[in-house]
Amino acid sequence: MTTTAPFQGRESHVRPVDGTCENATYTPSVDILENPEEMLLVADVPGAKADDIALQFENGELRIHARVAPRLPEPGKSYLFCEYGVGDYQRRFRIGEDIDVDRIRAEVSAGVLKVHLPKSENAKPRKISVRSV
Repeated sequence: MTTTAPFQGRESHVRPVDGTCENATYTPSVDILENPEEMLLVADVPGAKADDIALQFENGELRIHARVAPRLPEPGKSYLFCEYGVGDYQRRFRIGEDIDVDRIRAEVSAGVLKVHLPKSENAKPRKISVRSV
């Protein structure tokens, strides 16, 4: 006799964005930080590798697309409970004119994508000297 543990599911923390795709597509969670030199966009894209991430900037919009290959169980094993969704990630952002588009750079490590959005010289804070007259 085979017994199955009574697994309880929980609500997924990912948000499907497009039901028309062949694979599931999710909206990655994102933080955006700012310092005087740049804005830093940090996005969760678990399972995505650098070669599978496409960043595109066009008409003032930054688009992120990360493709994740489906997970398959190891030979001789099968899932009793499967809660981890696998699919692509997509997100779009309007980028202000204060970003130096030619210097945007990105890296991914341990499922976290970091996109550096350097500020243009005109957008950086400047100290204005005051003189006596």
